[in-house]
Amino acid sequence: MLLEYIKQPWPWYISGPLIALVMYLLLKQGKDFGMSNNLRTMCTVLGAGKSSSFFRFDWKTQSWNLLVVLGTAIGGFIAHYFLSDGSAAQINAKSVADLKELGIIDHLQGYLPESIFVFNGSWFQFLILSIGGLLIGFGTRYAGGCSSGHAISGLSNFQLPSLIAVIGFFIGGIIMVHFLFPLIFA
Repeated sequence: MLLEYIKQPWPWYISGPLIALVMYLLLKQGKDFGMSNNLRTMCTVLGAGKSSSFFRFDWKTQSWNLLVVLGTAIGGFIAHYFLSDGSAAQINAKSVADLKELGIIDHLQGYLPESIFVFNGSWFQFLILSIGGLLIGFGTRYAGGCSSGHAISGLSNFQLPSLIAVIGFFIGGIIMVHFLFPLIFA
């Protein structure tokens, strides 16, 4: 009974308070949640501080956040291999129709169309993924954190820069989906 409940998507009134509880516990300890900080920490651990002052800091103070990454990877593995029945994700029929119209949908065995996210060796796909990765990396550094850090931790802390960043994320997403996707994949 409990296992069947865990396998189902959890409603907002369960997952939302759990996220709020985690944020409360982190804020009580003076810690900020965000995944992009882990990249800086990992680069520092690997010696990037020898070539850039940005990576010269006491990474051990952020080691707790590396456990978050490890837990995320382990949790994803467990969810995929032990708590999933293997069926395709349930996506809104209008979204599926829009993706088909753009020509970027395939079997849709998950949330990500394989035609975009599984590298097929084409230069176009390599260029799109490379530019996207560079823009995400630049944007994360320029905004002072990633979308999860700003949206969850920053807004929980009532930080105005996080509110501005989250509004920017939504505007950027709207521009991408409604204006740039049709140009790129037409």
